[in-house]
Amino acid sequence: MIGILLSAVGSACKELSDSIGKRQVSTHVTSYYTIGFLNLFFATAFLIILGILRNDFVFSLESLPTFLPRLFLEILQAHLTVIAVVRADRSDYGLVRTGTLPLLLLADLVLGYAISPWQIAGIGMIVAAVAALLYAESFKTKALPYLYIMTVNAAVTLSLYKYDIVHFNSVESEQSLISLAVMFYFFVLAVWLHGENPLRYLYRPTFLLQSFSSGAASAFTSFAYLFAPASIITSALRAFAVLFSILSGRIYFRERRIWFKLFLFLAVIVGLILIAR
Repeated sequence: MIGILLSAVGSACKELSDSIGKRQVSTHVTSYYTIGFLNLFFATAFLIILGILRNDFVFSLESLPTFLPRLFLEILQAHLTVIAVVRADRSDYGLVRTGTLPLLLLADLVLGYAISPWQIAGIGMIVAAVAALLYAESFKTKALPYLYIMTVNAAVTLSLYKYDIVHFNSVESEQSLISLAVMFYFFVLAVWLHGENPLRYLYRPTFLLQSFSSGAASAFTSFAYLFAPASIITSALRAFAVLFSILSGRIYFRERRIWFKLFLFLAVIVGLILIAR
């Protein structure tokens, strides 16, 4: 129960961060790149502090054949994510990205892992929900190409991440190095293309809240995995992410088709329950 609660709080914090970032970029207060930097600032600090406290910075040079491709793909993922967060409807963003979980299970199937009939049924439910959303919107969902690429790319990066931390590196070293590299990428683009210093935005309450919420989401999510199996926490995170994105889309951004998307949310919940069995 504690793990599920932490998942809910973490998802709510992430939705708050994304919603603030979407509003600030949409109203031309700041650029995509500053928001991308701020999204990672407190989350990266949390990882580094945790690594210091646990004395668990382990990085093997043997991981470079998988780490370097992951680094490139994570930069791509982060770049596409900040664009999609701003351009896509929040409710569409949450629903389409649930497609990552079925892709991960299919990757496990290709690699020889056993998948139960219940999990296959869960994959079908999620795919059907996403397909229904795209069909209802005549495949004209905002930022749809970004969402497609992000959904597939996330399955690849998560698979590489899992391989690295199982065979080579600690979670703290793997994630903190990736995060620092992505932060550097966003910082350079913010300064070079827009003349913005992302660090100065931390003095503004709105941006401080946005950045801190993203870091809090990372912290709550990390601790959630201590209290329940990974499959349960991952499913809970996906479910809460969809729910909160639908709610913020309606309440904060006045998006339409709310009842239809809530129905699809219920279908996704069923699919996630089946996958987590």
